Amino acid sequence: MFQQNLLLTKELSRTYVKKFEMFFSLLRFPMKRQKTKRRPPHPKQALLNALIYKNLRSILKLSELTREIKGYPQIAQICGFSSFPSTERFSSFLKDTPNQILQTVRQRLVKDLIELGHISGRYISVDSCPIKANVKENNLKTNVRNRFDKTRIPKGDPDARLGAYAVYPSKRKVEYFWGYRNHVLNDALSELPIAEITEPANVYEQRLIIPQLKYAKKAFKLPVEAVLGDSAFDSHTIIEFIVKKLRAKPVIARNPRRSKDPDIKLSRKGIPICVAGFEMVSRGKFYDKEQNRMRHKFVCPIKAGKKFARKVGWFCPWNHPKFYSNRYGCTTNLRIDVDTSIRDNIDYGSQTFKKLYNLRGSSERIFSRLLSILMQRPSVIGLNATRNLCTIAHITVLLVALAAVKTGNKNKARFVKSFIPDL
Repeated sequence: MFQQNLLLTKELSRTYVKKFEMFFSLLRFPMKRQKTKRRPPHPKQALLNALIYKNLRSILKLSELTREIKGYPQIAQICGFSSFPSTERFSSFLKDTPNQILQTVRQRLVKDLIELGHISGRYISVDSCPIKANVKENNLKTNVRNRFDKTRIPKGDPDARLGAYAVYPSKRKVEYFWGYRNHVLNDALSELPIAEITEPANVYEQRLIIPQLKYAKKAFKLPVEAVLGDSAFDSHTIIEFIVKKLRAKPVIARNPRRSKDPDIKLSRKGIPICVAGFEMVSRGKFYDKEQNRMRHKFVCPIKAGKKFARKVGWFCPWNHPKFYSNRYGCTTNLRIDVDTSIRDNIDYGSQTFKKLYNLRGSSERIFSRLLSILMQRPSVIGLNATRNLCTIAHITVLLVALAAVKTGNKNKARFVKSFIPDL
């Protein structure tokens, strides 16, 4: 005998349906439905609602989402569908929708949370997380020649690029991957994202932080007091922008690799002093093409002038090996295109600095919540589709926080997975 499919007869409780109706009513999509003589397409708002539902239910694949909607027809009605969508509809929505449209939705949610006083914007934390592409090169069980050769672009996802991230099982270890990175600015107190962008994995995060900070300042007019970041953001340009443009305090960990000789001593005149205690001699200014900066070169005073050499001796008192390896002896290059005094005024090691820097852990907790809704396991291919998937993940987190604040449950603003069942 034919047995009826029980999934098609299941119904959701009325209370559960009302929760989702209230939840999706807070979302505003900017695009209007276009008139067409062909079969009417599914509303963009409905497709976005369904993808947010996918995140809340931790559904990995788009095909599983379509089966879920067909199994529970009430979900289709809640999302705004008049008929069941296919997997290709969701795939086309993620691939063809300009990311700026979804960024507009995300920006409206952030503004609503700022108006409600839930996001203060006093302390901004910056960080990024890897997004691995669905290519065989990332599967270590497959046999791939030159797996992490950056000149060989994966055929499975031509937009993916080679990147690296650090893991700490027992000691620090660097692992490589093909894919993208999601760069985030977040409010450290509310632990909610303010700005985000997804780029190929080979795009350095230092290049994105200043445009992101400019956007956040212009779009939301936040009273930023401090910007928090790890040692990857320890750059003269970034620190100078935070101090001079944002009028904020840079709480960024020191990176000793930023300078070849971080312990350079300067005289009262601002001239470098060599290891023998002599003031070095200027050899002019030059433009460093490799690092795109202006430098002032100083050389060994004994090598630079015979008069000084007759006075102190013709050889280095420390017998430094560089004295014999080149004609200039010891050399030092100082940057002159930035205000280096700003870094000298940062109170590394103070209790105030440590207390503010501890707030940077909010970025790690945000990425943990985004990981719980499968943002780091994309089921799509291509840069634009991956960008949209990541933006929708951020929209989901912000929408849960907005629903929690508006229903009087501020303490549940971070309960991404359990908010609606417990509402």
